[in-house]
Amino acid sequence: MMPFDLRNILGDFVSIFFPKECACCGCVLKYQEKYICIACDYHLPYTNFHTYSDNDTARQLWGKAPIEEACSFLLLQKGSRVERLIYQIKYNNQPFLAEYFGYQYGLKLLQSELYVGLSAIVPIPLHTSKLRKRGYNQSAYFGRGLSRAMHIPLWEDVLIRKRATMTQTGKDRLARYENVEDIFVCKELSMPQDAHILLVDDVLTTGATIVSAAITLQESRGCKVSVATLARAQ
Repeated sequence: MMPFDLRNILGDFVSIFFPKECACCGCVLKYQEKYICIACDYHLPYTNFHTYSDNDTARQLWGKAPIEEACSFLLLQKGSRVERLIYQIKYNNQPFLAEYFGYQYGLKLLQSELYVGLSAIVPIPLHTSKLRKRGYNQSAYFGRGLSRAMHIPLWEDVLIRKRATMTQTGKDRLARYENVEDIFVCKELSMPQDAHILLVDDVLTTGATIVSAAITLQESRGCKVSVATLARAQ
């Protein structure tokens, strides 16, 4: 086996010709670093929302849909490292970043008493037109990471987005809710009556999309719904 220090030297040598950049700050990654640099990982605004029910993500959804638990991994602010990360995931063809962070978050959810007894993970779907244009659903990749870490099945096709919606950017809170009202349909699926679904998305803004999807799942299947998102906008 090649000595560890020699592998590091060779890895750094290769990175000179094929440099990999940090998804958050754009610096060239060192051999030992994966996707994000050590400095960004240290400074990322990770939350501990998965450890208590009365958190900002949960409070944002209270009274809008009967959701059991809700949490977000990161806090998103304009111009931040997290904003760049989300941009890389959604618009720069790097969905594997969502899966990577999903796996890391899944390991944390496994340690929480609030997220036991989950039946399956269901990602917020894209409309077929947007899916064809982008080529992937970043929320599904986030769900895949969670699924691998938590050993819970991922049901990617349970929810269907039956119509395309206008972008939520620039809309006020009421307009966002009206924009996504009744946009999902639940696909025919054998689901136990006491199923507990973890509904996942990339970013929580007003919560309008999550609420619409949760209501659809509850009204169609009578299941319990909890929520996990990669980030929460502040």
